[in-house]
Amino acid sequence: MAKAKTAKAKGLSTEEKAAMKEMLAERAGKGEGEAAVLAAIAAMPPADRALAERVHAIVKENAPSLAPKTWYGFPAYASKEGVVCFFKAASKFKERYATLGFNTAAKLDDGAMWVTSFALLRIGDAEEKKIAALVKKAVGG
Repeated sequence: MAKAKTAKAKGLSTEEKAAMKEMLAERAGKGEGEAAVLAAIAAMPPADRALAERVHAIVKENAPSLAPKTWYGFPAYASKEGVVCFFKAASKFKERYATLGFNTAAKLDDGAMWVTSFALLRIGDAEEKKIAALVKKAVGG
């Protein structure tokens, strides 16, 4: 019987390694609070920064009970149960769009299947309303 060829594992990319280092620093107590989130946002390229600033404002306005923190270097917002939502910049992993994601602490359950992340290219009035509604629902509102 011939041996099947296996693909050689590439390991983590430079971006993934950086995210892991950020996560380890966060576990050591860095990355807590609004100052850490604002610093993470300020370090983003202009297009990502504009989206992240808007998401930050929407979350603060619609879910003031969530605590801002960084999570794998991403701006994130947590409840006592854990990270509820986060913003992943397109530039972080060289993607074509930013992502607004929701974790298991988010109360978005809808039957046997529901959406947990959304691609973001821009935030107009319609997107702002949708994000606000999702964030409110995610915290149980």
